[in-house]
Amino acid sequence: MDAEATHQAAGDQGADRGERLGVDPATGRPLRVCLVNQYLVPDVASTGYLIYELAIELAKLGFDVKVYTTMPGYGPKETRVVAPRREVVEGVEIHRLWATRFSKTSLVGRASNYLTFVASMFLRLLFTSRRDTVYLYTTAPPILTFIGAMVSLFRKHRYVHLLYDAFPQVAVWVGTIRGGSAIDRLWHAMNKICYGRATRAIVLCQKARSLVHDTYGMRRDRIHVIPNWADGEEFQRREKADSKFAREHDLLDKFVVMYSGNLGLYYDFETILGAAERLEGEPFKLVLIGSGGKREWIREQIEARKLKNTLLLPYQPRASLNDSLSAADASLVSIAEGIEGISFPSKLYTSLAVGRTILALSETDSELRELVEKRGVGRWAALGDVDGMAEVIRGLMHEPGEVREQGLRARELFERGFTREICSERYARVLRAAHPLVDSDAELHLDSIGG
Repeated sequence: MDAEATHQAAGDQGADRGERLGVDPATGRPLRVCLVNQYLVPDVASTGYLIYELAIELAKLGFDVKVYTTMPGYGPKETRVVAPRREVVEGVEIHRLWATRFSKTSLVGRASNYLTFVASMFLRLLFTSRRDTVYLYTTAPPILTFIGAMVSLFRKHRYVHLLYDAFPQVAVWVGTIRGGSAIDRLWHAMNKICYGRATRAIVLCQKARSLVHDTYGMRRDRIHVIPNWADGEEFQRREKADSKFAREHDLLDKFVVMYSGNLGLYYDFETILGAAERLEGEPFKLVLIGSGGKREWIREQIEARKLKNTLLLPYQPRASLNDSLSAADASLVSIAEGIEGISFPSKLYTSLAVGRTILALSETDSELRELVEKRGVGRWAALGDVDGMAEVIRGLMHEPGEVREQGLRARELFERGFTREICSERYARVLRAAHPLVDSDAELHLDSIGG
């Protein structure tokens, strides 16, 4: 199935939202599920929001939901808030385990945070894992699923592997470890055990599905493509003229290309900065919002190139995010060469939700490009093609009617396939099929979710 069909399938289920997917067919009692992720709301990590929203939606579908996480520690110390060790939110039982909370900008600190959380989690589940529960492990941190594999050696332990970012592939791409090194080989060996003992796996795109199948030998019918999502109530399409952010930053009379999110190593910013250089003197503004590994490099480039048409800002408060995103005419969604399949840009879905033209920057055979072009929700430019990117932006600047239509189609596409309700229901079907009390492919309706 191609990328368009895979993503479109998210909205083609036609399932009744009243269907109680989380109910044990034999007893009528709720099926137990446990989600495990290092971060959770109020942490600002994107996975923390996704798992939080997924947990709430699963509870609405009838599941008995528990989440294991740690105390907030994703952002700088001054941004952290206190959260209860245990609480119940909208029917979801949340447990926050002890782990160190060093700054994630330090490799040693980040490793300590990972390892202490994994150790706490392993000890908890080694002694409390339930055979009537299906566990969902994410790759935050990257070795988290190894807990499931190890616990399953000692107890009956059903788990689903949720792949956000593929390691060690990401670490090799970034240069943290060397491909073919002892660490790389050991990590692959660990992954093979994790996938081999998993009941099913969930990935974000078809390339990731192929990676898991080809590299670790997991059966393709056990690997399910489910995209990330955005909250369609929190993020709405608004006119740029109504954006307070646009007025405050003098953006109303300019064509604004905005990138709002992680300014990290996985994304290409060289091409768009080069295009901004070409567009100096034209009614154009590039707005880059966020933080990450490339933020300082971006700041230096803006200064070195003397870009007066480029604005670099910190993350905006969550409460005003819809307003800031609405200041854009086009939303930049970028993914660096060699990354698609080992990661996928989740900011695509908030961009669709706010109804903005998608300016896709990727490799030629990208699923991102396929989705944007086939669904008519934006334009695409090739990585490194500075002149091509500048021309794409000029074309959009001269076609305001088409830009508006693309934005309307973007919101329509979002509502058909990328809401939290639609995507969470697909998770529910996979978790139900993987559950020890159900364990049935017939329950999954594979064709309806692109599986």
